[in-house]
Amino acid sequence: MEIPDVQYARSGDVSIAYQVVGDGPVDLVFARAFAGDLLSSWQQPLLVRHILGLGEFGRVLMIDKRGTGLSDAVREVPTLETRMDDLRAVMDAAASERAVLWSGQQGGTPLVTLFAATYPERTAGLFLLDPAAKGTRSADYPWAPSEDEWRRRLTEAREGWGRRDFFEGLLREWSPEAPDEQGFRDWFVSHMRWGLSPGAALAYFRTVMASDVTDVMPSVRVPTLILHRSSERARAEYCARLIPGCDVVELPGLRGVYTWVDDSAHARTMEATGRLVSRVTQPTEADRVLATVLFTDVVGSTEHAVDLGDQAWRELAERHHALVRSQLARFRGEEVDTAGDGFFATFDGPARAIRCACAIRDGLRSFGLEVRAGLHTGECELIAGKVGGIAVVVGSRVASKAGPGQVLVSSTVKDLVAGSGLEFDDRGVHDLKGVPGEWRLYAVRA
Repeated sequence: MEIPDVQYARSGDVSIAYQVVGDGPVDLVFARAFAGDLLSSWQQPLLVRHILGLGEFGRVLMIDKRGTGLSDAVREVPTLETRMDDLRAVMDAAASERAVLWSGQQGGTPLVTLFAATYPERTAGLFLLDPAAKGTRSADYPWAPSEDEWRRRLTEAREGWGRRDFFEGLLREWSPEAPDEQGFRDWFVSHMRWGLSPGAALAYFRTVMASDVTDVMPSVRVPTLILHRSSERARAEYCARLIPGCDVVELPGLRGVYTWVDDSAHARTMEATGRLVSRVTQPTEADRVLATVLFTDVVGSTEHAVDLGDQAWRELAERHHALVRSQLARFRGEEVDTAGDGFFATFDGPARAIRCACAIRDGLRSFGLEVRAGLHTGECELIAGKVGGIAVVVGSRVASKAGPGQVLVSSTVKDLVAGSGLEFDDRGVHDLKGVPGEWRLYAVRA
């Protein structure tokens, strides 16, 4: 067969490689759970069977994530937010308005879940294979590796990535059903080498380790199907309880992570995919969306007004407003409301929101002003084109806890910016007025 041509989408300054397979009425994004390489994928007949099987349901977009395969190498660790930008850039380049997102496991679940919650208007459905809500084990999530296990895995990857014996060991661990043939092993070793460099692999594992989308899953409002191996039933059911109205299908017998190496698992996977695609309907206007809310407030504004006088304070306030709005434009924030010297804005990515808050704080210091800022990521209601709901209340309450010059965030925000290079100081557990429960807050380290 003819291999589809490799195309490139621009995401900022980075080129993202992708291929388009088929031309059906439904778009389906095959977002690999792990790294791969577009061209070497077509050298493995069993994987080609999987790709063409997906192509029977519609037009398939296959992507090499930034820093992997044929996409540009990058020095910084890509965050979930950056990968969402890349996915959206590919959809735009391929003229895809809405798509079913197909991924799962530890490497793919966070990206597609966050995308579906943030851009419901671009997401027709969500297919999750063996989904993982957290990267590291916790008391309420015992299925992920512990911190000690992660340290061991990172050491093994640092010392072994790229070596044949290391990759053959991964293959035995990840896919006991894989053909015990030298040709298959040769392909797997080459596929892994072409997919990720040693440094990129280590950075990828660290990002997976820090991932946590448990607070995001309840905000997914698109048709969702979870397909899981029998050994992963408890973890799949945990995720299913978080995602409203999702279907769950068990895949018995399969031990490894690759459904495409086993005839029975492949057939059931295609059947489940067809079940999800059949649920995809025409888009409806979203009434809820995942967003990061930012509240800022000038500290001691009344005292400044008294000291400066009405005219001078009015001029300073105008400069304040201009600076805040320029930073919102720079970091793709949307101004929702302003009252006096306070701003309320929303962002489609938490790292951008944090960097915007820090830029506002640093810029206003040159005016002799200190601000406090608070951020939270959560599901917002869309009411007459404006956002509202409990997430907005939480963001406002977080801001009220911030001190002069402090950018304070909820634990949800902190979890979603893993790999961004942003650092935080734990500010303990707080009660937020009018909001149930206790909330752990973190200050962005200046």
